[in-house]
Amino acid sequence: MLQRLAKRRLLVALLSIAAVFGGVLFGKWRDASNRGGQLPAEPFRIAGNFYYVGANDVTSFLITGPEGHVLIDGGYPGTAPMIMASIAKLGFKITDVKVLLNSHAHFDHAGGLAELQMASGAELWVSEGDADIVAAGGAGDPTLGSFRFVSYLPFLRYPAPSVDHRFKDGATIRVGPIELTAHVTPGHTPGCTSWSFPVRDGDRVLRVVHICSLTLPLALSVGEYPEIRGEFERSFRTLRSLPVDIWVTSHAREFGRYRKFRERDKAKAPADPFIDRDGYVRYIDSSEMRFRKLVGAAATRGSAP
Repeated sequence: MLQRLAKRRLLVALLSIAAVFGGVLFGKWRDASNRGGQLPAEPFRIAGNFYYVGANDVTSFLITGPEGHVLIDGGYPGTAPMIMASIAKLGFKITDVKVLLNSHAHFDHAGGLAELQMASGAELWVSEGDADIVAAGGAGDPTLGSFRFVSYLPFLRYPAPSVDHRFKDGATIRVGPIELTAHVTPGHTPGCTSWSFPVRDGDRVLRVVHICSLTLPLALSVGEYPEIRGEFERSFRTLRSLPVDIWVTSHAREFGRYRKFRERDKAKAPADPFIDRDGYVRYIDSSEMRFRKLVGAAATRGSAP
């Protein structure tokens, strides 16, 4: 009798937590969709044929070429019209985008892919680790740990795009002279993908790295994703090994988009404020410090991943 009562109380507690968690996520998703995900941001050239076309924080990037363009990330479910307007404002056509790339499967970066795919006719490339999640509109994300079931709720899923190609770590994506290399840097999601590619800016070639994310997922804090420690360790090593001049991330605040945008007016060349190898190293260092602090705290509780 007492055991049944204890189990019943535990079930009620878990359902209450799930309801609160689901309600918070739903509120964020609804607000994101209604507002287009983020406030608008001025689109601009970062360097050469590399452009910012995202919102004020959730990023999207356009790489242009004579045989078609590449677009990285689709923002929230409601952000796609903003991205398309930014592309048009820069003088380009969404129908000239031939390849869509995704950094990771979360709804604030993959939510608008289906609409962008429909508008452009582009082929979508997603890593093997995240492809099933993207194809399911966000359902089944293992980094949610015990709360994975929340990702299956209809009101928390995003429109599912068609995943045309699944790639492995080290894959090269080409559109004419554009060439990007995929670096799977897992942890935030199983297939979280960082991209590296060269950009010619005048008489110099600049090396760009787009970091997927080094933010710690919910499952790490509750110790329910046993592979995650090794995944983050691998990601830190991979990112440190990449040559870089310009670095960007999935969230604009992390690489200082607005500050660097404002500094262009005083710079010798508009791309100069974005050349920031030291900032890249500091970002990885601070992310690794947070990771090790959380792992240490989990170990003290006896639940280290």
